[in-house]
Amino acid sequence: MAKSREGFIFTIDLQVLIHVPDTKAPRVISMVGSMLNLVNEVLQAAVGNLFRDKLGGMPAVTFIETRQTVQQEAMAHISTQLSLYEVETKGVYIQDVILPDALVQVLTQREIANQEVETFKKQKTAQDQRIETEAATGKADMQKSLAAAEVNVLIKKNNADARSQEARGEAEFTKQTGLAQADVIRAQGVAKAEGFKAQNEAIGAAGTLLVNVATVLADKNVKIMPDILVAGGGSALDGLAATLTQTLAGSKILPTGQAKSG
Repeated sequence: MAKSREGFIFTIDLQVLIHVPDTKAPRVISMVGSMLNLVNEVLQAAVGNLFRDKLGGMPAVTFIETRQTVQQEAMAHISTQLSLYEVETKGVYIQDVILPDALVQVLTQREIANQEVETFKKQKTAQDQRIETEAATGKADMQKSLAAAEVNVLIKKNNADARSQEARGEAEFTKQTGLAQADVIRAQGVAKAEGFKAQNEAIGAAGTLLVNVATVLADKNVKIMPDILVAGGGSALDGLAATLTQTLAGSKILPTGQAKSG
């Protein structure tokens, strides 16, 4: 039995294996008297002193936690003591340690607390992992939505660019068409002007006026020629002038040269 620094009393089941060579047995007997004295006096004294000194200077929990180290130290100490009697130490083993009930209760509560701490740590780790997973999932969803939004923006931009190009094309077409039409009108005007100039040179200003008036009336489906034409003296332009005068006045030429209203 041994007592810890806090006063807990331990019952320690210790096994020590020793060997006395046949050649040295007489000397061992001569020193201790008998093998029983070797065990009861020499061995037990060495073991008792070791564990009293060792346990008395350490907490009970430390002894339990460093049991293997204490066993190795016991082996070294006992081997040294027995070697003085030319006895070989083959092994020292702590078989069992019987703890006091009060210490058992303390250790049990401590172990439960330690297990609860480990459980809380694992739960926290799991919770942190779940939060990280949810955050990663949310981030991935946001990136997916952002990518879709970027694609939609790009599509709309491309559509807007296409419409802008189409509008510019239509504007250019309208511009070019207008320029072409203006060129046609300009050419027609130039042609007419040149025609009027030629007519004026050929038949004079009055004749040109009469011819163009007759052309306009013909284009409007106005009947210029009378049902009965009476030819008389004078030029063709004189006759055209007379005919236009009568037409504009709403008269027709009769066979006798008399005029009938109507």
